[in-house]
Amino acid sequence: MKIEARIFEAIAAFFLIMMIVYAVATGFYRTGVEWAGVMGLTFSACLALLAGTYFRFVARRVEIRPEDYDDAEVEDGAGELGFFSPHSWWPIMVAIGASLFAIGFATGNLWFAIGCAVLIVASATGLVMEYYVGPEKH
Repeated sequence: MKIEARIFEAIAAFFLIMMIVYAVATGFYRTGVEWAGVMGLTFSACLALLAGTYFRFVARRVEIRPEDYDDAEVEDGAGELGFFSPHSWWPIMVAIGASLFAIGFATGNLWFAIGCAVLIVASATGLVMEYYVGPEKH
C-alpha cells in the first residue's frame, strides 16, 4: 500500500505545482487570475491527497505485500486473491441503476433519479447480502 500512497501523493504534488503555475500564468497574461481553474486544480490536489492519506493510513495496518518490496518477483504475489462471485447479477443492476440515475439527474427528471437511487441502494444491498440469504447461504 505504500506504493499506492506514494503515487497519489506525487499526483497531489503535481496538481499543487500546476495550480501555482496556472495562477501565475493566468494572472500574468490576463487581467486577473482565472479562479475556476485554480480551484479545480486545488480540489484535484486535495482529492489525490485524500486518497494518498487513506493508502498511507491503511499501509500501517496491513501486512507487507510483495508489491512493497523493491526486489520482489512476479511469483511472490502468486496465490489466492480473494473470492469473486462468478454468477452474480447484482453488479450489473448497480451499474444500470447508476447509469439511469445519471441520465435522470442530467435531464432534470427528479422523480426518475430518485427511483434510480432507490434501485442503486436495493441492488447494492442485494450485492452485499448475496451470500447471507437464500439458497447460497453457507
